[in-house]
Amino acid sequence: MPVSSLLLQTSPAAQALVPELGLVCITTSQAVRYKTLTRKRLLLMSPAEQTEALRSLYAENLRRLHLALTFCQEQGIRLYRLPSSLFPFADMDVGRAVLEELVEPLAQVGQRAGELGLRLVLHPEQFVVLNSDSPTVIENSITVLSALAYQFDLMGLPQSPWTVMNIHGGKGNRAERLVQTIRDLPETIRARLTLENDEHTYSAAEIFDICRAAQVAMVFDAHHHLVHEQLESYDDPSVAEMVAAAKTTWPDPSWQMVHISNGRESLRDPRHSDVIWTMPEAFRQVPWIEVEAKSKEDAIAKLRQEWLPVLSPNAP
Repeated sequence: MPVSSLLLQTSPAAQALVPELGLVCITTSQAVRYKTLTRKRLLLMSPAEQTEALRSLYAENLRRLHLALTFCQEQGIRLYRLPSSLFPFADMDVGRAVLEELVEPLAQVGQRAGELGLRLVLHPEQFVVLNSDSPTVIENSITVLSALAYQFDLMGLPQSPWTVMNIHGGKGNRAERLVQTIRDLPETIRARLTLENDEHTYSAAEIFDICRAAQVAMVFDAHHHLVHEQLESYDDPSVAEMVAAAKTTWPDPSWQMVHISNGRESLRDPRHSDVIWTMPEAFRQVPWIEVEAKSKEDAIAKLRQEWLPVLSPNAP
C-alpha cells in the first residue's frame, strides 16, 4: 500500500487528543542521575570484587530510578525512557547473577510504574546492529537486547511494543538481513522491538517497509526525516504521510510513539537543540512523543506552555 494512501482522516475524537510528552533518561537538573562503571575498571577487579561493585551500583541505580519515577509523577510525565546502561554489564554472567538477586525490587519498579500510569521504554546503544556483515556483532547485539528484555521481564512489563525497545536500521543496504534477523529473535525481544528512521542510512519510507515485513512497530523521527530528505519544513506533506503510515504498524494505534528534536544551529542541523522551537502539525494526532532535546524537562515545560494548550479542547 503506498504511504500516501495512509493519510489519517481527522475526526473530532482525534482532534481532542493531547499527546503525552516523554522524558529521556536524565534531567537537566540533578533530580535524575545515574551511576556508571567502565568496563576497564570492572575487568581490573577480582570476580568477588566485580560482584560487590555491581551489587552496590545496581542497588543505587534502583534507588535513583525510584527518584525518576517520583519526578515523573510530580511533573505529570507519563512516558519515561530508561537509560540502557541502568544496569551495566547485565549482559555478562556476573551482571545477570546480580540482577537475579533483585527480582523483588525490580518487580516493585514495574508495579509502581503501572500504578502511576507511566510508560517505560528504552533505546539501546548504537552498537546494537542486527544486520551487520559480522555474525559476531549480530550475536553480541542479540545478547545485549536479551539482557535488556530480561530487565523488563523482571519488572513485569508486557512483552509488547507498549514497552518499547527501539533501535535504528543499522548497516545500509541490508534490509533483508535485518528482517530475517528480527523474525528469528526470541519473542521477549521481538515483541518489544521497534525500528526508527535515521538521517543517513534508512529513510522513513524504507524503515516503514522493513517494519511491515518484519511485523514490528515503527517509531517515526521527524527530525531525522527532515535531514534525510533535506526538507524545508516539519510540515512537508511527507511528514504527515509518514506519521500516518507508521501508525499502521502499531498493534494498538493508541500506543504509537514518535520522536521530536530540532537542529541546534539550523533547521537541518543533525545536532539536537536545547529546546523544541518547531513542532510538526501532524504530531497533534500522535499519542506519545519522546522529546529528544538537550534541556530535557525544560523542553517539555516549554512545549506544555506553548504547544499543548493549543491542542487542549478546554483551552480558551
